[in-house]
Amino acid sequence: SWFITAPMFAYLKPPSISSPSLDLVVSFLYSVVPPAVNPLIYSMRNQELK
Repeated sequence: SWFITAPMFAYLKPPSISSPSLDLVVSFLYSVVPPAVNPLIYSMRNQELK
């Protein structure tokens, strides 16, 4: 769901709130958060399978 929400926010936001710093924050979160959270998700999934 994160991969759907972040691009929707980036492309559908009104131009009145468009700022380079906001775009930088959104792109940073989109590129850093999912890879950082993946090990946690997979470790929890592996514990459930045992």
